[in-house]
Amino acid sequence: MNITLLQRFVAVVDAGAHVPRAAEELGIPLASLHSSIDKLEDEVGHPLFTRSKSGWTLTPAGTLLLDEARSRIAAAPAPAAKPKAPAGGKAKASKGKGRAPAVKGQPKPYKKRQGR
Repeated sequence: MNITLLQRFVAVVDAGAHVPRAAEELGIPLASLHSSIDKLEDEVGHPLFTRSKSGWTLTPAGTLLLDEARSRIAAAPAPAAKPKAPAGGKAKASKGKGRAPAVKGQPKPYKKRQGR
């Protein structure tokens, strides 16, 4: 089982089975959290939550998985640090000289025709 799926499952349980709150705490879209729970249920082969209009409740299979998930998350190695991107933005290419300065005594630079 994927550790990320287990972490999302535990986050939903910790949020009191309130999926929108769990998605906000994780910083992921609600649809992504729903699909993660669905994938985990497919892997386990049993529903983890009973879904009703009044809310979600944990099933017995979900209770068993919760203990296992917490132990696997604790035993998992810490995620590798992401490489830091170099500071600064993309360099912009020069688009020509721009407007020529007006110098006293010199004729004004002519305007070039627009190419077609």
